[in-house]
Amino acid sequence: MLIFTEPLSYRLETPADYPQAPQSLPLVLDSPHSGTDYPPDFGCAIDLAVLRTAEDTWVADLWGDAPQLGAPLLAARFPRSYIDANRGLHEIDPLLLAEPWPEPLPESGKVGLGKGLIWRMLDDGSPLYARKLSLDEVRHRIDACWRPYHAALARTLDAAHARFGQVWHINCHSMPSVAAKFATDRPGLVHPDFVLGDRDGTTSAPAFREKVASWLRARGYDVAINDPYKGVEIVRRYGDPAQGRHSLQIEINRKLYMDEATLRPHAGYAKLRADLTELLRELADWTRAQLG
Repeated sequence: MLIFTEPLSYRLETPADYPQAPQSLPLVLDSPHSGTDYPPDFGCAIDLAVLRTAEDTWVADLWGDAPQLGAPLLAARFPRSYIDANRGLHEIDPLLLAEPWPEPLPESGKVGLGKGLIWRMLDDGSPLYARKLSLDEVRHRIDACWRPYHAALARTLDAAHARFGQVWHINCHSMPSVAAKFATDRPGLVHPDFVLGDRDGTTSAPAFREKVASWLRARGYDVAINDPYKGVEIVRRYGDPAQGRHSLQIEINRKLYMDEATLRPHAGYAKLRADLTELLRELADWTRAQLG
């Protein structure tokens, strides 16, 4: 039996009595960018069809068999363009604000690209707003979306760690086949099938990354490590390999499973989903073996 928890900001699917049930795994997944519930107070100046290109469309579903195998799956319900759960609370873009933020705002590369905690523009450079945001709006998005999502993820990871002494965490993402002009600092880069990011080994023991990479490569996928994506706020916040907390970001090339213009799954979707389920089965055995 599975348990579903669905407040306004996220959906958490867990095995019943996790992590005490016998089938429970020391493995947790989260998908912070697959949300499609657009709040009525968004107030952006972009057509919804264009706005949806910012989503990690279908990512939560691609990993959707995880709970049946014993691993919780947390997915945001809010869209990343409304507020980005994979950013720190300090990554606020002053160019968006109607008045200065009351605390100092350190420099951030993501803010410079217009992709801070609240996005200023889409990957193609289209501005999201024809107005400035009030401080109350920003605080509301933080309190209604960002904080509950992170609280749910922290609770789930802590529960697994307390039960097993270690926890392995997959932070699930997707990427376009080619980096757009304002998406990264390397526009035009042709992406591989997968990019695995552990911030150069600081958020996970290398064995986790190498296990995933070798499994994917054995099935013919092109896999890059920490280039061009090392992982951002979520793996940085929750990964601590010295304490048995291993966080790995996995980016999947959208060309593998969907039409990037229409966002509709294509013929490759079923194969990729089946492969990811088999990867999870492999990781179920592998993580259990790591516990000794």
